[in-house]
Formats: sequence, C-alpha cells, structure tokens
Amino acid sequence: MVVCVCNAIREREVREAARAGAMSACQAYAACGKQAKCGQCVPFARSIIDSERAAA
Repeated sequence: MVVCVCNAIREREVREAARAGAMSACQAYAACGKQAKCGQCVPFARSIIDSERAAA
C-alpha cells in the first residue's frame, strides 16, 4: 500500500525504517531518501511506526 503519494513511499518502506530505528515520519522518510511534502500522509505513517514499535 502506498503511504505517501507525493514521494511514492510504500508501507513496507515505512515499516523497515521503523524497525531500523526511525521514531517519526520525518525520520522514516529520510531513511528512504525523501521528505514529507504536503503532510497528509504523516498521521498514517506515524500509526505504522507506532504499531512497529509496539510489536518490538
């Protein structure tokens, strides 16, 4: 599933970044070599990161 349409970042990439230590959407996007643009995806990315941290 696509999390960020502006950057074509997929859920899998956000989950991988969270597992690698990203604590925020901005950190996850930076791990993908991107940055948030319009910001509509940040709440969804944040929820993915939170779920990965809870599972760890």
